[in-house]
Amino acid sequence: MSLPVTRLPRDWEPTADSLAGRVVLVTGAYGGLGGAVARAAAQAGATVVITGKRKRQLEQLYDAMLAGGLSEPVIHPLDMETATPTDYAALADGLERDFGRLDGMVHAAASFAGLTPIAMHKPDEWLRALHVNVSAPFALTQACMPLLTRASDSSVVFVLDSPELLQRAHWGGYGVSKAALERLVAILHQETDESSLRVHALLPAPMRTRLRRQAYFGEDVMQQPLPDATARAAIYLLGAQAAAARGAALDLRAG
Repeated sequence: MSLPVTRLPRDWEPTADSLAGRVVLVTGAYGGLGGAVARAAAQAGATVVITGKRKRQLEQLYDAMLAGGLSEPVIHPLDMETATPTDYAALADGLERDFGRLDGMVHAAASFAGLTPIAMHKPDEWLRALHVNVSAPFALTQACMPLLTRASDSSVVFVLDSPELLQRAHWGGYGVSKAALERLVAILHQETDESSLRVHALLPAPMRTRLRRQAYFGEDVMQQPLPDATARAAIYLLGAQAAAARGAALDLRAG
């Protein structure tokens, strides 16, 4: 890990107004972590825009959030694998038209095809991992930066993975992409450090997700906690109280 590392304050918990008045965009919103972040952001008072490539699953998240008494999210289908610069610009234009602002973004979308030796790695899966995990977050963030920098305080949260594991054999395109994403965080932070836009990395502890199930075949993933604690940490990074953590990796792992 080349980024500075920080920890979540022990006494911090989100409240119903932690993100009041803010508009927050969540990618990969119907995934385990993305869905948890969308719900947590709504509970913290944000207007939440949920994106993902499967409209039906976004609608299911929408229905679940309303059934849970949360504020109505905004659905914007977006396939991070096939989206073009025009698609990202259209999303930014829609946010400008509908809300006139964007205060935060959490990049929860990820592509992981399983553990594979380099010699057997399918080129299309390699390219998909690099694109969805690095190039697409870059392009979407770039398209939204005029809105983000216009806000008095805003943040972009990139989700990393354990660097000690990802440098080992068989992590392939996913491991390479997460290392590249860390560099993107460092560079973007240096370019925005004097602006109202904060750049953060989030390093989750093990959690109960589909990606975890794919990566750890012999593990009973049901013994891992739900992504809720990681989602609460994302809420911390989305708020002004995380100013001291800008440009760093918020490490949620034990130790």
